[in-house]
Amino acid sequence: MNILESLEWRYASKRMNGLKVSAEKIDNILEAIRLAPSSMGLQPYTVLVIEDEELRKQILPVASNQPQIVESSHLLVFAAWDDITPAHIEEYIKHTAAVRNMPEEKLADFKNTLLQIAQNNTQEQNFNWAARQAYIAFGTALVAAASEQVDATPMEGFNSAALDELLNLKEKGLRSVTLLPLGYRDADNDWLAKLPKVRRQKEKLFLYQ
Repeated sequence: MNILESLEWRYASKRMNGLKVSAEKIDNILEAIRLAPSSMGLQPYTVLVIEDEELRKQILPVASNQPQIVESSHLLVFAAWDDITPAHIEEYIKHTAAVRNMPEEKLADFKNTLLQIAQNNTQEQNFNWAARQAYIAFGTALVAAASEQVDATPMEGFNSAALDELLNLKEKGLRSVTLLPLGYRDADNDWLAKLPKVRRQKEKLFLYQ
């Protein structure tokens, strides 16, 4: 399938059949997330990859008992950094210098720009910015899953504070933003599986000027 055929094929599966997604497909989806664009390349988020069935059973009630949590093969939790700290920026600059084989001094202006932006914002503003960056990776994951013929259900219907406590995210400097179960659709028990995809008309969605 080409990308448009893959996106036509995908939908937000309401029920999954419990079959495991191969490690190769999961790795491809995760690599697409890693390669996703991010403002200034900072990628201020972490993605938890949860396969453990007992842990997903604990997550189920804080995720509005949505069955895909336990019926999926893997559950991705997109968690944004709670704040953008000088330590985050220092690590990023060191990593960039190492990857590009250049002295850190050549990145001094870039580093100072990052520090100034982070320090001029409140913690909540930094978190909201980080969450928006996480959503870019989240969207990339949806497309990557479709290209692998893996079903993925975007979820916001969960108690983020309760999930953060369950996963000890506060101690990691993270706050959960959105969830993405990965698996295979149970078409026989999913009321949405056989319905046509509904999207806004092109002439209403796009404005040419």
